Amino acid sequence: MSTPYPFTAIVGQDDLRLGLLLNAVSPAVGGVLVRGEKGTAKSTAVRALAALMPEVPVVSGCRFSCDPALPDPACPDGPHEAGTGVSRDARTVELPVGASEDRLVGALDIERALAEGVKAFEPGLLADAHRGILYVDEVNLLHDHLVDLLLDAAAMGASYVEREGVSVRHAARFLLVGTMNPEEGELRPQLLDRFGLTVEVAASRETDQRVEVVRRRLAYDDDPAGFAAEWAAEEGALRARIVAARALLPEVRLGDGALRQIAATCAAFEVDGMRADIVMARTATALAAWAGRTDVLAEDVRQAALLALPHRRRRNPFDAPGLDEDKLDDTLEQNSGEDDDPDPDGPGGGGRPPQGDGPDTPPQPEGEAGDTPAQSVPEQGQGQQSSGSGEQQPVRAGEPFRTKMLSVPGLGEGAAGRRSRARTEHGRTTGARRPQGALTKLHLAATVQAAAPHQRTRGRTGRGLVVRRDDLRQATREGREGNLVLFVVDASGSMAAQQRMSAVKGAVLSLLLDAYQRRDKVGLITFRGKDAEVVLPPTSSVDAAAARLEMLPTGGRTPVAAGLLKAHDVLRVERLRDPSRRPLLVVVTDGRATGGPEPVALASRAARLHEVEGTASVVVDCESGPVRLGLAGSLARDLGGTAVTLDELRADSIAGLVKNVQGTSRRAA
Repeated sequence: MSTPYPFTAIVGQDDLRLGLLLNAVSPAVGGVLVRGEKGTAKSTAVRALAALMPEVPVVSGCRFSCDPALPDPACPDGPHEAGTGVSRDARTVELPVGASEDRLVGALDIERALAEGVKAFEPGLLADAHRGILYVDEVNLLHDHLVDLLLDAAAMGASYVEREGVSVRHAARFLLVGTMNPEEGELRPQLLDRFGLTVEVAASRETDQRVEVVRRRLAYDDDPAGFAAEWAAEEGALRARIVAARALLPEVRLGDGALRQIAATCAAFEVDGMRADIVMARTATALAAWAGRTDVLAEDVRQAALLALPHRRRRNPFDAPGLDEDKLDDTLEQNSGEDDDPDPDGPGGGGRPPQGDGPDTPPQPEGEAGDTPAQSVPEQGQGQQSSGSGEQQPVRAGEPFRTKMLSVPGLGEGAAGRRSRARTEHGRTTGARRPQGALTKLHLAATVQAAAPHQRTRGRTGRGLVVRRDDLRQATREGREGNLVLFVVDASGSMAAQQRMSAVKGAVLSLLLDAYQRRDKVGLITFRGKDAEVVLPPTSSVDAAAARLEMLPTGGRTPVAAGLLKAHDVLRVERLRDPSRRPLLVVVTDGRATGGPEPVALASRAARLHEVEGTASVVVDCESGPVRLGLAGSLARDLGGTAVTLDELRADSIAGLVKNVQGTSRRAA
């Protein structure tokens, strides 16, 4: 077994270490979500924490890690008699992004359940993680239904597996840690709220601290065991402190004054629901226990707010997480209570974990591209002027609105989402087929129908049904998939009037918000002057696309053909990279192709390339004024798609509802 990197040897990352340690002291806090760029010790810290966790006593031979002092009466391996067991190290179980539902919650042998009435259950990762740590790297890339199952189990402390009336329940209490890079896409606000705490991490920009990180890492790689031995004393002290804090936790008093500060803070920052109040209370209590105190102080409430509230204040994917600390201090001061004023220098010495011998001051995280709010652009007239011919300053996007449904025709098989029809693991049942591999969704009626003609030849004598493997039928289901929505935006001089471009940006921003809600990947291409540019390659980070859109300059001629050819190249690569994800091409232009010889004919030929490949497309016609040339409509016909005006794009428009984009896909069923 490899030697883990010592937790106390991690340089900086104070908030990350504190969030993990508070959950180790009190798992009821609800886990921690770690947001940050790659290479910032997220995984290292999580794996190192396992070595600090106290040993776990378990019932010998129990696959569900029952506590011998208080065994689970509903344990599938039970019943167990209370008594002595064996001790083992706390586990760190990692959930892969591509895991199936059966791998997460466990698999039930449907064949034996139907034929013999036996609950033959193979435990999943939730059972393995019971009384340990469950680590989900890139949790934002995990399928939504798996995240729902995971967070439900974490909230209830139990996992339920139900198949056709046969159910199994087992305890599943664990420290949940998720890590994510915001540039790869955000979690839905409903899922963010289910994590107790969130911390932001970033690589230090201080030279001395970076040198110390490299020095320690090289020393560890050269001699892991020797490096761990050097930090053994610090590790032992921290482990003892966790045990002491756990023992002290039941004695910590959360006074009325602290409760009032918690409630006032959550109200002041307008967080939804009551989960934030409960998490803050548990976190403040854990902070007091960690500091060796039995009273919760105002400083505990403040630190709890910084950990528990930022991710609960996001109203849409374009909002950056964060907390106004001046407002927080004012709220705490206005609601201070008499029982919250003990000596802050009392026992425990504060809530920070030991730092080792590295620098004491944590680095200040710098902004990331994925976290840039859509509104963080210069005012009109204050943007930086570029040197390009005829280029104008960026203008603000208009107010976003709810758009009509745009979907790809046919039946796909892409990643789960909410846009186009697709064969999925979850959704309404549409039929049955023989299972390919492990059976996951039984079609009971089809299975009985397949087994019924063979009962006499199989010697059936009792009431039970004799079922063979060949009789089993997998339910086929239809749901929704996420698509690749590739935006091709006209940024030429004909679109440059500020009021007009503001409306265009508002429309694209609205479509981006719709793409976020429908779990799509997005890409952004712009064309102006003489060429087209891939402003944002296909990504799950919709807020990154919004930030790039806001800073989009305009001016020059209208090379429509260049934009369509660039889109063709991007889609060709994406088809090789992710063949099951069907594309939807959204071209935002007035259709007035200019520049070069025969620009209209060139645009028409480029559009027909997409039609030949069956790319579903829609042209958002931005032409305005009493006299319209209808060039965007002609472009849509060449694409084999649909044209829709800016007004018709609104969901509340009186124009006809756009349900399916015209165009056929080679993968459509």
